[in-house]
Amino acid sequence: MPAWIRGSYLIRDPAKHVFELRAWRGDAPVSVQRLDKSAFMVPAGEGALCIRYRVHASDNSVRKAFLDANRGFFNGSSLFYAPVSIADAAFEIRLQKPSDPSCSEWKVATAMTAVETDAAGFGRYVASDFEELLDHPFELGRFVRRGFEVDGIAHDLVLAGRVDADVDAHRVTADLGRICSAQRQMFGGEPELDQYLFLTNVVNAGYGGLEHRASCALICCRTDFPRLGESGTSTEYRNFLGLCSHEYFHLWNVKRITAENFKKSDLSREAYTEDLWHYEGVTSYYDDLFLLRAQCVDAAGYLDLLAQTATRLQRTPARLRQTLAEASFETWIKFYQPDDNSLNANTNYYAKGALVALCLDLELRLNSDVTLDTVMQSMWKTYGRQGQGVPEGGFAAMAERVSGLNLQAFFEKTLRSTQELPLVDLLSRFGVTAELRACTSPIDNGGRTLASMKSCWAGLRLKPGSTTVSHVLDDGPAQAAGLSVDDELVALEGLRLTPQQWHKQMERQAAGQALQLHYFRDEALQLTSLCLQEAPLDTWTMTLADIENESVGQRRRQWLGV
Repeated sequence: MPAWIRGSYLIRDPAKHVFELRAWRGDAPVSVQRLDKSAFMVPAGEGALCIRYRVHASDNSVRKAFLDANRGFFNGSSLFYAPVSIADAAFEIRLQKPSDPSCSEWKVATAMTAVETDAAGFGRYVASDFEELLDHPFELGRFVRRGFEVDGIAHDLVLAGRVDADVDAHRVTADLGRICSAQRQMFGGEPELDQYLFLTNVVNAGYGGLEHRASCALICCRTDFPRLGESGTSTEYRNFLGLCSHEYFHLWNVKRITAENFKKSDLSREAYTEDLWHYEGVTSYYDDLFLLRAQCVDAAGYLDLLAQTATRLQRTPARLRQTLAEASFETWIKFYQPDDNSLNANTNYYAKGALVALCLDLELRLNSDVTLDTVMQSMWKTYGRQGQGVPEGGFAAMAERVSGLNLQAFFEKTLRSTQELPLVDLLSRFGVTAELRACTSPIDNGGRTLASMKSCWAGLRLKPGSTTVSHVLDDGPAQAAGLSVDDELVALEGLRLTPQQWHKQMERQAAGQALQLHYFRDEALQLTSLCLQEAPLDTWTMTLADIENESVGQRRRQWLGV
């Protein structure tokens, strides 16, 4: 059984959820010998071998398997063992409809090839090899399904869970259709697909996705969708469209344009690469850019999204300690296992990778006749279309090849150093003003704001809805005061603290003021002096500038369309 699932770079060991494993030939039991945590062996013999086991399916994410009375979902990597000698052979799945009357309306949604199924989708499916068997998740239950067509290819939005009746599904599929069409146009209408599914688990609170070759698994909040009659675009809906755009772009970047080390991996152990920033970061650059190209946001709205990405990186002290290449390589032990020191030690290769992709795109537009689109198109023709794995450094090499530029210094600075990225200078040459400012509120994530500036900063973050410390930032006031993760802040200047009061106090206090702070650590009451500092300039604003130079205006129009 695989130790990890492609697209999520963490050893998850789904075999730990397997129990009551038994084997038979005919009516005779066969001994099972465990080889390691994920593999077993049975003695050779004649006749059909039957193996039966149970799987504890309780993970409601996009990565594993889940089953209750309302819904079923699984990835093959959480359910199936690979027969070592025949992993390249074809496989067949037979799905039986649950006999419980409460499941009488259950249906099946998957992109796997159906051979013989009933109207609800239960029956036989086939996969050409074990890899394909793992690459088609299944959604089971009562769900809403809305179809739309892109380039003559059937696309479906599948909404599982409780979906409000007034969701404007037509608007959602129309927006998704434009996003998908724009991306396929960039790659010349390739690859050919029989269908594509957005398998979406609608929950009270959640966000994320996982890419596959003909589908993606998503999780989102039921409040993310637009309602009938709504004309505006909420932040939540915009984020959902960005998530869909991200996972759809993985059709090319990751699923077909993929690292040689990933293609060689049998999923039994980690597969390392320093280029994960390319697979996830470049995709993150394009996911928002295609919202602009598909007219889901305007240029000003797109720059807000770009500013938010830059803000996420700016608020991470780790950007000055861990290079992008290191972050990519070390994802197996760091990114998917965050801790209280992650902000200080781990660079986000999604955010910084997206900004490096931005810088590269602008550099190419300034100094050559090609763009980042050209690089990705060449990566598709050279690697993706041919089914060839990308060697280490292949993306950087391709950028140099198609542009004719010497980009060694650029990649050395952006990938292998912790120097700040040249955002201000590059954006100014495309008629965009980029400025750093102070954060204005706990919900200020970057972009345009009308709020006044915060006057001070404590250098810590609290757990949502509490006064318990979740992060202490390096070289900040909280660290100097001796505060630590899991400390519970209870009183400031002798007055009881609540989460709301804490934020209000931070807004009204003066920088340089020393405040008496009481807190609990391990049930013991402690007292410290917290000396607040001026709020750091850690929040980006990016806006369209007045154009005085026609060449600048032309560059901006070619990039942003305005």
